[in-house]
Amino acid sequence: MKKNIVILGSTGSVGKSALSLIKKFKNEFNVIGLSAGENVVELSKQIKIFKPEYVSLNNEKKAKILQKKFKNIKILSGLKGICYLASLKKVDVILLSIVGAAGLFPLLSAIKAGKKIALANKEAIIIAGDIINNELKKHKAQILPVDSEHSAIFQVLHGQKKEFIKKIILTASGGPFFKRDKEDFKKITKKEALNHPTWKMGEKITIDSATLVNKGLEVIEAHYLFDLPYEKIDVVIHPQSIVHSMVEFKDGSIIAQISKPDMKLPIMYALTYPERKENIVHSLNLKKGIKLDFKKIDKYKFRGFFLALKAGKVGGTMPACMNAANEIAVKNFIEGKITFDKITYYIEKAIKEHTLIKNPSLEDILRVDTDTRKKTQEVIDND
Repeated sequence: MKKNIVILGSTGSVGKSALSLIKKFKNEFNVIGLSAGENVVELSKQIKIFKPEYVSLNNEKKAKILQKKFKNIKILSGLKGICYLASLKKVDVILLSIVGAAGLFPLLSAIKAGKKIALANKEAIIIAGDIINNELKKHKAQILPVDSEHSAIFQVLHGQKKEFIKKIILTASGGPFFKRDKEDFKKITKKEALNHPTWKMGEKITIDSATLVNKGLEVIEAHYLFDLPYEKIDVVIHPQSIVHSMVEFKDGSIIAQISKPDMKLPIMYALTYPERKENIVHSLNLKKGIKLDFKKIDKYKFRGFFLALKAGKVGGTMPACMNAANEIAVKNFIEGKITFDKITYYIEKAIKEHTLIKNPSLEDILRVDTDTRKKTQEVIDND
């Protein structure tokens, strides 16, 4: 039988990659619903090809215009729309690839509906990891990680006992500025920051990868996904991006998931788990020889990574504060309002001024998220 799929964030890089896979394996999937932010042109193309029953747009006015164009499809809008799609009864897998903290409510809706969730949004877990894990246990839902690093760990740990784990090792490409002098960071342009050496991704995550904040966020995500203390999570720079992550076991053995860097592999694994499909990515030609380098992260150059890690270890509302400040700082860099080096400056400023709530409710987390965004923007505007 075909799997019924909903893709939240269908016009982003992960959503489009997923749809290209679904098109290739059209006899195995049925697209029930799609959601997008503002990209009506791309969404309209997807509707014509995949013919979903439901579609949701963030913008209510654009949703009404789209409804006139596609009268046989139920067009929804706003947060209510994506949460409705996330909890549809007939759906087998929800692919959640909405960027940022905006993914929190549809994730909770999917969990409460007991769904399998192919998760390509890390921010929701980062800001509300304890709440999400409690809901997962209560509703017997399942998260299947789509991030290449967490998918690698998930694959390596399949069938292993938790007590065998010594540590997990996340790999980072190092981004475009791994060899750049710290003194030059203030001169870095948006075009340079978006020129990732390995992956083609959306703007926000690409900038996060350039600052290495993204890798700090991934450590927090791994902490919640795999229920491991921070001292059992390590990170190394691996410029070739062939080893997607590793697990070291207590007997000294290290097992890695290795492949060409292509997001289609973790996306497809999450959609078809526990099965695997043929020819998702091209095989590595080991006979040609492969260079594998591993290095530690420079604390001086990539302070953003250590700020994110610090926020995770402090816990409570600190990750929500850090994440909100980062999202606003990145947005302002993309808009040309601040320099690249100021991204981590505004994150650190927000962290230092934050009043921590140790065991926050969902309302506390949302208030911190909103307040930090507002305050960080005000500080930027007044600087």
